Amino acid sequence: MTERRPQPETRAAYCRFTHIPTRWIDNDAYRHVNNVVYYAFFDTAVNRLLIEGGVLDIERSPVIGLVVETACRYFSPIAFPDDVHAGVRVAHLGTSSVRYEVGLFRNDADIASAQGHFVHVYVERDSSRPTPLPAALRDLLRPLLRPAGGA
Repeated sequence: MTERRPQPETRAAYCRFTHIPTRWIDNDAYRHVNNVVYYAFFDTAVNRLLIEGGVLDIERSPVIGLVVETACRYFSPIAFPDDVHAGVRVAHLGTSSVRYEVGLFRNDADIASAQGHFVHVYVERDSSRPTPLPAALRDLLRPLLRPAGGA
């Protein structure tokens, strides 16, 4: 039996968007954004959400998220000088972990060029031991909770 390849989602599947301009250096020898840069887009979108939401101070927060899993599906290329619009949603809000799903949209496109996810396990900064999500973080993320899209 052949598995059907997932189809790209639309912007409507995501809750919050971050604009990320591409840079000349993001392009590779094939004249499109290199695959590793997509993971940087994911990281930028989620961490901007957390910083702007007041739940992450990268130098002083006693609780931080460590990435323990990540994946990306590519549908269509992005290349400099495109603008990326990264849509974020939360697929799972656990006791000490969060699964973020991110859709990357090229310029004004309504269909994702790429979709991915990563899982943060939240730990105490000093001990690196898992800890329950702080109430402020849970409050920020709860409105972004959507069923897993399989990204």
